[in-house]
Amino acid sequence: MKATSPLDAIDRVIYCLDRSLAPVQKIRAFSRGRAILAAIEPERLHQLAESNSLTTLEGIGKSLASVASAALLGQPNTYLAELEAKTTIEPEQGLQLRQQYRGDCHSHSTWSDGGSSILTMALAARELGHSYLVLTDHSARLTIAHGLSEDRLEEQLTEIQSINAGFAAQSTGQAAGQRTKSFRVLSGMEVDILEDGTLDLSDEMLAKLDIVVASAHSKLAQPSDIMTKRLVRAVANPHVDILGHCTNRKVIPDQRARGGSGIRKQSTFDPDYVFAACAKYNTAVEINCRPERQDPPDDLLDLALNWNCEIAINSDAHAPGQLEWINYGCEKAEQHHIDPDRILNLLSPEELVARGRQDSSL
Repeated sequence: MKATSPLDAIDRVIYCLDRSLAPVQKIRAFSRGRAILAAIEPERLHQLAESNSLTTLEGIGKSLASVASAALLGQPNTYLAELEAKTTIEPEQGLQLRQQYRGDCHSHSTWSDGGSSILTMALAARELGHSYLVLTDHSARLTIAHGLSEDRLEEQLTEIQSINAGFAAQSTGQAAGQRTKSFRVLSGMEVDILEDGTLDLSDEMLAKLDIVVASAHSKLAQPSDIMTKRLVRAVANPHVDILGHCTNRKVIPDQRARGGSGIRKQSTFDPDYVFAACAKYNTAVEINCRPERQDPPDDLLDLALNWNCEIAINSDAHAPGQLEWINYGCEKAEQHHIDPDRILNLLSPEELVARGRQDSSL
């Protein structure tokens, strides 16, 4: 993405920081600085850049000032160029699968704990070549993530309809040369799996969604037998399409290395029972691509494949740059020799929605 203004340049810096899982404090500093510059007249900004005085503005540090000044003065943007090179995700495997990838089935927006609007996330997904993005903000039980009540979910569904109307108009085109690739935002939710395996949303609301990802976010250290029953009950729900980050583990991010010492132990459950249930009830097992999750571990992914489970390669993105994490999942899928026919993300949006509707009617 070529930055054509100081704000564009800062946006690209934030994008690169997000995809590298940079400290949130650093990202917030650039976001606050962007807001400060956005409120200043362009002529005044140019004067400050020429006099090397942007850092005299409260909240504008040296790095941000160098990015903005380079854009304002038409100079090489060294900081941004180095950041682009440092954070680029170039997996050694999975390239063919990545080319077939149609859409991400797990993403978040500012409606819950994401950092960008639905439209911003959608535009970033389209820029990556996707045909669709499934928006799966958290359900109400996860209050720390500002989860959606049913009333807020209804409001979100209305916004998604409006955004899709805009995309439809763009793909149709109002004049020669305006036609663009078709793109859709699919409705969804990452619904919380409650302690007894029921879901944090009514069946009536679940039925309105295109895709449902079910994940556990609390009581993660339950005894194995209880967690097993909990997960089996959840994946057996006819509205559930995907089991999200099944072990709930977190590992220490290590730049491009996807290994590391655990900072949260994985939940224990009987994987044979859980994956057998996923296969029986046509619930896909998610390859969660977040660098700090890398879930499921390799041995459990192999077991899920042995049970003939379908797979969803999802970024679990909370910011636009994080959508690129699917590259990690595509690489992992190739390492495990996963048949493309078993991967939900290679389906068209129409095929994906139809699959979900069929399951919920069983």
